[in-house]
Amino acid sequence: MEIVKRMSKIKHKIAVMSGKGGVGKSTIAVNLAVALSKKGYRTGILDIDIHGPNVPRMLKIGKKDLIISAEGIVPVKVGNLKVISVQLLLPEENSPIIWRGPRKTAAIRQFLVDVSWGDLDILVIDCPPGTGDEHLTILQSIPFFDGIIMVTTPHEVSLDDVEKSINMAKHLKIKVLGIVENMSGFVCPECKTEIPIFGSGGGNKIASKTNIPLLGNVPIDIASKELEDVLLIENGESETSKRLLKIVNKIENIVLKREE
Repeated sequence: MEIVKRMSKIKHKIAVMSGKGGVGKSTIAVNLAVALSKKGYRTGILDIDIHGPNVPRMLKIGKKDLIISAEGIVPVKVGNLKVISVQLLLPEENSPIIWRGPRKTAAIRQFLVDVSWGDLDILVIDCPPGTGDEHLTILQSIPFFDGIIMVTTPHEVSLDDVEKSINMAKHLKIKVLGIVENMSGFVCPECKTEIPIFGSGGGNKIASKTNIPLLGNVPIDIASKELEDVLLIENGESETSKRLLKIVNKIENIVLKREE
């Protein structure tokens, strides 16, 4: 009941998941949250990737002690975006998290019960890769869950693993809102040609096989190095930024505009 009460002030909740690590899931989650907050939506991002909590680094949040108020744990603010991550609980930025399943589950439940998000239009949840305790906890605990964004790359191994995550969502009766194919190619900085260095058509293949819409393909852009591989959405002139914004607009229409 405490989770229901806390989550009742959040209109929409979506999770960003992947079948395996290294596909840029957190990058997609962070860019989605930042873009929605810049569009004027009251947005939060919850990082439950227990063993790889990278959201604070991506948002350039240094070591901070979380504040506890009478209402609960106060999220850190980056502009208009509210942020909570297990990284913010660690004694040092490079401290490892060596937890068994029950402790990970307890930490996630504490975030759901004790964080004072206030009134939000949308909460973006960055999940760890795979299908484990963390996913079961978050997907089964949050009431009125809108759905999941699945992130893959064109690699066959990534496609195999993301299909397992899709099947997990179906088993839990959670809707998969769409698929994002990350690293769809490399955009040459000179000729602007997109080179499919990891293969091509993977996103379309898994979308067709699972009957889930492909929201878009995001290429690798050399400009991402200058932006520390993260806030690609802010480099409006790059092809990567343009593709990301189209994906954000689709998610906005699917999740946020349907109530209008």
